[in-house]
Order: sequence, then structure tokens, then C-alpha cells
Amino acid sequence: MPQAQGIRIGRILGIPIYVDLSWIIIFGLITYLISNQFAQLNPQWTITQLGILGAATSLLFFASVLFHELSHSMVAQHYKIRVLSITLFLFGGLARIGKEPSKAIQEFNIAIAGPLASGFLAGVFFLSTLVFPDSKIVAAVSTYLWQTNLALAVFNMLPGFPLDGGRIFRAIVWGTTKDFVRATRVAGASGKLIAYGMIVLGLWLAFGFRGSGRWEGIWLAVIGWFLLNAAQASVAQVTIRETLNGLRASDVMSHEVPAIPANLNLDEYSNEVLRTGRRVHIVTMDQRLVGMMNVAALNTVPREDWNMNSVQAVMVPRERILWAAPDEPLPTLLDRLVAADVNQMPVVQHSEDGMANIVGMVTRDAILRVIQTRSELGTALSGGK
Repeated sequence: MPQAQGIRIGRILGIPIYVDLSWIIIFGLITYLISNQFAQLNPQWTITQLGILGAATSLLFFASVLFHELSHSMVAQHYKIRVLSITLFLFGGLARIGKEPSKAIQEFNIAIAGPLASGFLAGVFFLSTLVFPDSKIVAAVSTYLWQTNLALAVFNMLPGFPLDGGRIFRAIVWGTTKDFVRATRVAGASGKLIAYGMIVLGLWLAFGFRGSGRWEGIWLAVIGWFLLNAAQASVAQVTIRETLNGLRASDVMSHEVPAIPANLNLDEYSNEVLRTGRRVHIVTMDQRLVGMMNVAALNTVPREDWNMNSVQAVMVPRERILWAAPDEPLPTLLDRLVAADVNQMPVVQHSEDGMANIVGMVTRDAILRVIQTRSELGTALSGGK
């Protein structure tokens, strides 16, 4: 699952909204193209008018993309699926969710919400051209927006994963076969076919035409390449889940849980990290667990202030530590590590008297080693048959 990146611009419905740096480039390009289109239709408009209308239309277009992603997110939240962030980037938008839907009907409803939202906006902007027939400005802006939103809805309904249509296709196969892994592989294969088709068509247009047709072909090929990589990544995630299937936190955890005192200063802690190579420690005070310390927390303090701050000042407090149970399935645990963007998680076992005891530590590195080892073993076994 890709991490949120870019510049945070706000929060809607409790969801952080980010703008990827690539968006700045595409925003300028779209503004330029829209302004040129408006200039051809309305040659009497000044350069200032064209620039302002082009920028305003671009903002409304990306607001439409954001509305598309928010509609996915609202349905996901309805099913108690946490939405981690929404990012606007080069090819549109991406909503990150904390976990995959647990049922095919959930996947279907979350996926179809986006195209329905874009179709709704296309209808609204088309209606505005009828309500204000005498306004050339409204006509120009609304015509562009209803056409692009309709194109966005139609394009996203292509049955290629990870497009919305591909997710709808996966939901249908999932509901029919009751097999999520098989459904993902089928939808991923469909996504690859569509991506290859877009790349071939785009290259044909790029080398067979001149002018705008060439640029449209290049753009189509780039989008196809992006979808191909996304489809391959989605299938790879399922392969990882299959590799980890049957394993639990207790199978990969380290039983060594190094502890440090809360009053240790950060200079001393850095020396401990360098000496042992351990990047995470349990913090105790009077033999009681009070928090967790790691290198990431250490790096939040300037180097020159390490000798003036204690571990207790920057550690993750006990109430904010994410725990894992010894019998938690490893695929679920990996999803939680990625969703929380943390590299390790203590494993806690509760005794009969209700006391919580830390019995180990699970790290992303340990899980990755298991994935690599199992993959290599699988390849070796397959080669020996």
C-alpha cells in the first residue's frame, strides 16, 4: 500500500488531503491546455481572462477528482474501514484505506461510488449550461467540466484493476467464486491486458500522428504504463498475503525485548543504538512499562540537544503504543504496520490475573525476511519438481 506523500492541504470528513508534487506540473499543463481551448472558442477574450478561467477550471476539475475520491471514502467509512488519506497526483487521485473490504458487496459499493459521483457532477455541469445559456463563461467552463467528468466516469468503469471498474469486476468474481485471491488475480490479469492495450494504442497514436494526436498518444501510453505497474503491484500484494498465510505474530517475533530507563538521555540512548544495532526499546520506570523508544523518535530532536533531553521526553507513551497478540495472523499484522506507518510492534500476552506482559517484538524486517525465505523455498521446490 502506497504511503501518503506530498503537501498536506487540509482535512475533510476527518481524512487528511495531500497534493503530490507531480500535481503542480499537471495543474500548470492542464491550465495551459484549457486556456488554449477557450481561446479558440472565444478569440475575443483577453490573455488575463483566459489565464484566470483556465486556472479556475483546472481547480474545479481537481475538486471533481477529490469529490470522486471522497465518495469512495464515505462508503468505506460506512463499512467501518478507516481512510488514511487522499492524495491528488499526476494521474488524478488516490484514497488510501487501512484494510481491504471484508465482503464482495462492500468492495462493489465502495468502487462504484466513484464513477457514480463523477456521473453526478457531469449531470450538474451539463444542467448549468442549460440554466445559463446566455453566459459564454459558464458555457465554456461547464462544458469542459461535464465532458471531463463524464470521461472520468467512463474511463474508471473499464474492467481493469486497479481502476474502479476493475474493482467492481473483482467484487463480482469474488462474490461468485468466494475466493478473494482468485478474484484479485483475474482482475489483475484484466488490468494488465487493458494497460498493454493502452500502451500499444498510445504508441501507435504517438508515432502515427502529428500535432495534438501525438501528445494524446504519449499521454495514453504513460497512463497505460502506470496502470500496468499498479495491476502488477496489486497481484504482488496478494502473493505476499498467500506467502504469509498460516503464520502468526508468535512465529516471527523476536523474544529479546531490550529495555532502557526513562531517565536515560538521548546521547546515551544513541550510543546504545550504535553499540547493539537495536532500533527499538521498551522504556521502563520503577520496573513499570511507560513507553517505547526508537530511532525515529530520536531523530525528531536536533543533535545538539540530545544531552539535554531524556528518553521520556520523546518516547511513544504507553497509551499510544500499538500492540499485537501472539496469535494475530501475520497478514493482518502487516496491514496494521503499514497502515500505522510503523516498523515494529510489541507482542503482548495477558496473564490469568489480567496483567499485560510483553513477550516479544515483531518488525517489518522480520516479516520481509520470512516472505523472501518462503518465496525462495517455493521457487526451489517448484524447480525440483
